[in-house]
Amino acid sequence: MADAKEKIIRYYKGTEGEKTAVKLVDFAAQALKNRKYKLSGFLSPFEQEMAGTIANSLGDLKVDFDGGFFGAERSRAAFCHEDFQGTPAFEISVIKAEWNGEFARLGHRDVLGSILSLGVDRECVGDIIATKDFARIIVDKKMAEYFSANLTQIGNVSVKTEIDELENIAPKEERVKEIKATVASLRADSIAAVGFGMSRSKAANDISAEKVQLNWQTVKNSSQTIKQGDILSMRGRGRLEVAEITGQTKKGRIGVLLKRFF
Repeated sequence: MADAKEKIIRYYKGTEGEKTAVKLVDFAAQALKNRKYKLSGFLSPFEQEMAGTIANSLGDLKVDFDGGFFGAERSRAAFCHEDFQGTPAFEISVIKAEWNGEFARLGHRDVLGSILSLGVDRECVGDIIATKDFARIIVDKKMAEYFSANLTQIGNVSVKTEIDELENIAPKEERVKEIKATVASLRADSIAAVGFGMSRSKAANDISAEKVQLNWQTVKNSSQTIKQGDILSMRGRGRLEVAEITGQTKKGRIGVLLKRFF
């Protein structure tokens, strides 16, 4: 198993996922050793893919995910030994922070910033469902009381915070818009421009500002090539799936079918 662990860590070395890979490999090893299960913190979709790869690579393991509600993007992973016959406890709670929506406009970034300013790791926090008047924040159950007692302000706005019930969260529903277009090339800036409805130069600037992710990793270069099945996400603009690359037109442009999720 040691060779498999080292191979996985080498694969992710130098990437955004390096630290997470080391941690997840350790969790998987603990599950193999105690022949039960080991729970991770909340993971991004990219990190969830890593967890699946690690479980498949080390053998005698399976991995289950739960983000607290149907459609959650960030989820906890439970590495379970194949001999484990029980059901893993994902230890997830939700807190509700309320404010006066007539006088304050708060969004996901405001809520997340205030949560993290309490000195906690990002892995303690799952999805944040923000509305005009309140936000429900998925958290590690062990931290729920702490957040409820200490999250008294978001930005400069006073908030009332309490522990809520996961059952009160409606399943996530996304609006999808199909976009048929042609592009000069399959560069990241070209696809982002047509998919998010902006100029190519604006898309390139947002990529330079690290606002764009490809398959949940930061896009480092506007010229990075996009392929069918890839997911592009842009801060504040949602997510884009490259559903199909339909081939070249007579003028040499490339046809694409994109699905934009709001």
